[in-house]
Order: sequence, then C-alpha cells, then structure tokens
Amino acid sequence: MPLAIKSLAESIEESEPKICIYGFPGAGKTYAASTLPGKTLILSAEAGLLSLSGRQFNADVAEVKSVDDLREAYRLLDGGSHDYDWVALDSFSEICEVLLSAEKAATKDTRQAYGRVIEVGMQMGRAFRDLKMGVYFACKAERQKDEATGRQSVALSMPGAKLAQGIPYLFDEVFHLFVDKDKETGETTRWLQCIGDARADCKDRSGRLDAYEPADLTHIVNKIKGEK
Repeated sequence: MPLAIKSLAESIEESEPKICIYGFPGAGKTYAASTLPGKTLILSAEAGLLSLSGRQFNADVAEVKSVDDLREAYRLLDGGSHDYDWVALDSFSEICEVLLSAEKAATKDTRQAYGRVIEVGMQMGRAFRDLKMGVYFACKAERQKDEATGRQSVALSMPGAKLAQGIPYLFDEVFHLFVDKDKETGETTRWLQCIGDARADCKDRSGRLDAYEPADLTHIVNKIKGEK
C-alpha cells in the first residue's frame, strides 16, 4: 500500500481539537461538556451530572466503574460504529481514582497500585487523545505552594504526581477553568485561562486564543479552527 501523503494544511483542517481543562469543584467542568459542538458521549465516574439538568444538548452518558468499562468505551469509539462527534471524560481524575481503588483492592502494595494506575492512565490518555473525533478531558485542580518563594499556583490534580504531570503533555490545548464573580452585580461568569503564567500552567498551541476566553467550548473550537 503506498504511503498516504497529505498537505499540512489539509491534515490540520481534518483534525479535531483535543482539549484538557482542569478546575476546582463547582467551576463548571461538567457544564462545559454541554457547550461542545455536536453529539457527545460523556464518560462519567462521578455523580455530578445534575449541573446538566435542563440543558438542551445532544449527549449520551456511560458510567465508568472499571478499567474494562473505559476500554470498552474506547473500542466503541475507535471502531467507528457510532455517531458521536465528541467524547468527554468527566472527570479523568475521578476515573483514575476509580482505577486506583480497584488496584488497591487487588494488591497490598500501594506503590504497585499507583504505578499501575499511572501506566494505565497514560496509556488510555494517549488512546483517547488519538481518536479521530473531538476529545475533552475534564480534570480536577489543586493548589500548590513553592516552598522557596511562597508563590501559590493552580495545577492539574490526579492520583499520582507523575500522572498529573504527564496528562497535560498529551494535549495541545490545556486550560484552567475558573469562576469570576462581579462584586457589584453579583453576576457569575466562567472563564478559561488559555495561556500559562505564574498562576496556572496552560497552553494553546493553535495560537488563536486570547489569554482568557469565555468557557464556551463551541466558541473555543471555532476559534481554534479559524472559524467565525
């Protein structure tokens, strides 16, 4: 079979965004899934879907209780016998915590359990990222403090520091989701920090996003693709 060669522009145009967002509880990570363009399969390991109550959008939900559930979902999506445009893992932090609980139950060696979850987490992270569809990973956030400088920052939180450091490297788009409340009106607005600074580690390899964008993933995807 001859090597398939496409122009860079054509390859970029055909690719779908792969987005990782981290935020604290209540910031709106689950709600953000309802702003995705197209039909979405939500893979959930937590009972936090009430935030989607009343939202009118095209989505199905599958509960992940084990690594077998996660792999079955991947096989379904990788096989192409579906009509989903996006998959949302909500949250991948919670999914990995479910996997860690199972590993701890199977072995008395805690280090071995964490090592296995890091291995499987990175393996499945790459697998889902490489699907030929849009991919959204929601993750927890945690506060960190630099003991030398006292500087505080926000970082992605996963079971195991190596997994927390490794998952962001899989994505071209990594955003910090936060809530801003107007002191005068009391109005709440959700924002995505798209460019990293001393406060949060973020990246936008498309180069098309502003430092802060509204937490609307249809808006984000359109800007990444250069569409109005």
